Amino acid sequence: MAKTTTKSPDEMSFLDHLEELRWHLIRSVLAVVIIGSVAFLMKDFIFDTVLFGPKKMDFPTYKFFCKVATFLGIDSDFCADELPFTIQSRLMAGQFSAHIWTSIWAGFIVGFPYVLYELWKFISPGLHATERKYSKGFIFTASLLFFMGALFGYYVVAPLSINFLGTYQVSSEVTNEFDLASYVATVRTSVIACGLIFELPIIVYFLTKVGLVTPEILRKYRKISLVVVLILAAVITPPDIASQVVVALPILILYQISIYISKRVLKRQAKQEAKLAAQRAKKS
Repeated sequence: MAKTTTKSPDEMSFLDHLEELRWHLIRSVLAVVIIGSVAFLMKDFIFDTVLFGPKKMDFPTYKFFCKVATFLGIDSDFCADELPFTIQSRLMAGQFSAHIWTSIWAGFIVGFPYVLYELWKFISPGLHATERKYSKGFIFTASLLFFMGALFGYYVVAPLSINFLGTYQVSSEVTNEFDLASYVATVRTSVIACGLIFELPIIVYFLTKVGLVTPEILRKYRKISLVVVLILAAVITPPDIASQVVVALPILILYQISIYISKRVLKRQAKQEAKLAAQRAKKS
């Protein structure tokens, strides 16, 4: 029988790469579906505890801000007994659709490390041995940053958005009765958007490796980045200054960390080039 051998990245054609990518995507989707199926069976926990947690005034974020307001001696909506809005489903399949899509997104969030693993398996053969050596912690670091961002979105951005929008009224004649899909989208967007934003250091790392970003460029456009971050914070938070500052602050910290990472990458590359030059000089 003929023995099948795995082709090296240099021997693979464009179609071979597409075939390889297809199987990585299929495995990633299967992982998301399997985890999503488990989430589907955990309906009570996913909805009553997780999704509707920021709707209850005993949520940790509200309790914290209430204690701060009490300490400062000021009145705050965070100390209310309940949020003045109800959640409704106005479509025949509204609740079932929300259940399905929430389970899929839960599968993506929980399965994010495996999705990263499949992505890494696809791109790592194209890296040099030294690059693979220095990038071994990619999956752990990227997953950690994503989950930190997701937690920040869930415990900071989502409750601030829900509290602000849920208590906002243009007139006492109007009552807030939010659609289930709208409420779920607010929580989901806060969590996933923040999770992806927290990947900024990883993105800068790879952009520096390919020469598209340098510390000088990051420093040069720091003021522009500040404006972009504030605009981004305004998009994913309610239109109040406090929420925007709370969201913008960790992003600005991540930006500073990214400058440091870019600097380290270039310094490491310079050392490697100097080492190779010394080796060539010895041979000659």
